[in-house]
Amino acid sequence: MTDTKTAETIRYTADVVALTPDGSVLLIERGWPPYEGAWALPGGHVDLGETSRVAAARELEEETGVRVAVDELRQIGVWDSPGRDPRGRYVTVAYAAVVPAGTQIVAGDDARRARWWPLSNPPEHLAFDHAEILRAVATS
Repeated sequence: MTDTKTAETIRYTADVVALTPDGSVLLIERGWPPYEGAWALPGGHVDLGETSRVAAARELEEETGVRVAVDELRQIGVWDSPGRDPRGRYVTVAYAAVVPAGTQIVAGDDARRARWWPLSNPPEHLAFDHAEILRAVATS
């Protein structure tokens, strides 16, 4: 039985699947735990006063140097499985954006590297549940 008197702390994040028309997806190599050294979607915490869409655009630019207008982000879905993040309960809203092929990227913030990968052949092990998010995009 669940103790209904104890509130669970839930952290709110946003992730971005940046795609090119030729089928590439932008991933970052994480610079610290959890999943340090693993590839992941650009994303992070929603700051006080932000919507998840605004946070997604901000995180994409901070981590990769890629700037997209907030209204160019299309919501893919919400991922909220209790065990999706080893740090605790995190709920993320994932967005997709299409950017021109050849868009220049620069790793920044908490990303060691940023790289374009074929959406049809991403790295074998992605951080968190990001493989599931990519599958949702590939089948939509």
